[in-house]
Amino acid sequence: MTQTTKAVLLAAAVLVTAFVTTGQAAGRPNIIVVLVDDLRWDDIGCAGHPFVRTPNIDRLAHEGVRFRNAFCTTPLCSPVRACLLTGLHTHHHGILDNTNRSEQSHRLKTFPQALQRSGYQTAYVGKWHMGNDDSARPGFSHWVGIKGQGTSFDPVLNVNGERKEFSGHTTDVLNEHALSFIRKEHQKPFCLYLAHKALHPELTQRDDGSITDPKAAKFLSARRHQKLYADAGIPRRLNVTDSLKDKPALQRTIPGLPALGPVTGTSDETVRDRLRMLAGVDEGVGMLYRELLRSGKLDNTVFIFTSDHGYWYGEHGLSVERRLAYEEGIRIPLLIRYPRLIQAGSVIDDMVLSIDLAPTAIELAGAKSDSAMDGRSLISLLKGIRPNDWRTSFLIQYNTDTVFPRVHRMGYRAIRTERWKYIRYLELDGMDELYDLHADPYELRNVIHQTGSQEVLNRLRGELGALTENADK
Repeated sequence: MTQTTKAVLLAAAVLVTAFVTTGQAAGRPNIIVVLVDDLRWDDIGCAGHPFVRTPNIDRLAHEGVRFRNAFCTTPLCSPVRACLLTGLHTHHHGILDNTNRSEQSHRLKTFPQALQRSGYQTAYVGKWHMGNDDSARPGFSHWVGIKGQGTSFDPVLNVNGERKEFSGHTTDVLNEHALSFIRKEHQKPFCLYLAHKALHPELTQRDDGSITDPKAAKFLSARRHQKLYADAGIPRRLNVTDSLKDKPALQRTIPGLPALGPVTGTSDETVRDRLRMLAGVDEGVGMLYRELLRSGKLDNTVFIFTSDHGYWYGEHGLSVERRLAYEEGIRIPLLIRYPRLIQAGSVIDDMVLSIDLAPTAIELAGAKSDSAMDGRSLISLLKGIRPNDWRTSFLIQYNTDTVFPRVHRMGYRAIRTERWKYIRYLELDGMDELYDLHADPYELRNVIHQTGSQEVLNRLRGELGALTENADK
């Protein structure tokens, strides 16, 4: 064998090894989804927060795209987690609330199942929170699960069927498990779904999902972050001063609870504690980014960062309850980095939804779903092409539960357009709400009874009826 032949064979072997190691079958990308619990859309640096430090999360936006109008369709943990995984509205996937729906969640048809069938190695790391069961769900070849809400320190994790206790802050432990998975030698493309417990507080939860004492909620960061932002002034949106005079649903007297107002909002220190928890999430994003860069997989990985829903910092006097249809509850961050498709530093203002994640991941992977979805793939928007039939309105829904007394009997169906929001309460007569978001972005003035609103109201009622045609059957 000549030296030239040896050199050619050696080069070929290197190319084959590189192809196998990076796990690229027919150029299909790896996919990483980082899901943060209860993270507001405006709590990250790239969204304009005045002091929070999220350099690794921000990098995804600077090197990819930020969606400025991303929303969840049910602002409640368990339902929206099913929305993200299935691409279905709540009334179609059946995870209606935060009660223990463990058995039902095993039957969901999720996008990781479609990816797994098409040859992907799939991993779930973190909080499932569609029931308290921590056992592996279908569609994942690697499973690291938390039972129920879990704890902020020293978590017990189900690692591929074996329960183990790990030392340290839960965010750090989950980051390490995620990092360990992507460090493995993958002979196929992979999909990692990392669902953090952060920024969720410590709560005492009953088996049915209800909370024993919401007032005792504590946001516990890693010890190294506990002094972050100590002197920072907390920015507040103008609607923390809402008089609620146009919101009869929020004026109701709730036994044992004070009337909503400035005293019922979220304290400055609670906001700081949440942002301190976010610091650990940001570090984890950086760890994953650097490992992908080191292994040569970064630019062939779709890196998605998002949240399940928002949170209240005293807007309309609210804290804790994120079930309502106001902007602070339904807006979510959504960042995607994938340079093969996305121009760095892009910003998209079209309305996108949590139900769009599943069809987007399936199309990116070149996989096929075995069932219809309510969401739409974002691929065209990522390419800079807005389809002529892109949505101009969407459905928001919440099914009343018994976890928080403040929102008892406040189940609703709502519609949001680019300009208007109409909220129809299912059990509260005469308390519906209508907002002109162009004139009133903070939702301070309910114009449902104003002269001149009837035409808009009738149109929105018709659109909402079409959107909910199958929701209440």
